[in-house]
Amino acid sequence: MTKADVINQIAEKTGIDKADVSASVEAFFNIVKSSMSGGQNIYIRGFGSFINKKRKKKIARNISRNTAIVIEEHYIPSFKPAKIFVNKIKNSEKVKQFAEKN
Repeated sequence: MTKADVINQIAEKTGIDKADVSASVEAFFNIVKSSMSGGQNIYIRGFGSFINKKRKKKIARNISRNTAIVIEEHYIPSFKPAKIFVNKIKNSEKVKQFAEKN
């Protein structure tokens, strides 16, 4: 499912114009990005949390050149779903059917 599909479904279910829904979705994504880049985590009850995870400093290997590279400590964005969300996916028959097909 793409962002355009999400916008279309929201517009159909709410009756709101697609342009307004698109602006709202874009604003939500921009707020998430700017808040997380500012060091804030975002918690949405019943859905999940957008959090900044800390990765420790480590030494990696460049196999083609046979050299060691130091990767400094850094943060990456991460999503942790809420328990309600996880349970809904676990108990979904459609997800089980899709998994059996693949």
